[in-house]
Amino acid sequence: MPDLAELLRTVLTLDVHDRAALAERLLASLEELNEEEADRLWAEEAQRRLEEYRAGRATAVSASEVAKKAERMLR
Repeated sequence: MPDLAELLRTVLTLDVHDRAALAERLLASLEELNEEEADRLWAEEAQRRLEEYRAGRATAVSASEVAKKAERMLR
């Protein structure tokens, strides 16, 4: 089985329609996770983000600023 880097190099050579179809299928596969697996993945992501923040590689954004940006995007 190819490693992730090799697989990415291969799929990035696909035309845009095939990449879009692949992306759609990959995203749909995440919806098929059971609740325990989804919780585990979200916990890992939260931990990764916290580590990025503590290391100074990410900054915090206030909830009000996030809400304003979301409102602008939905107009």
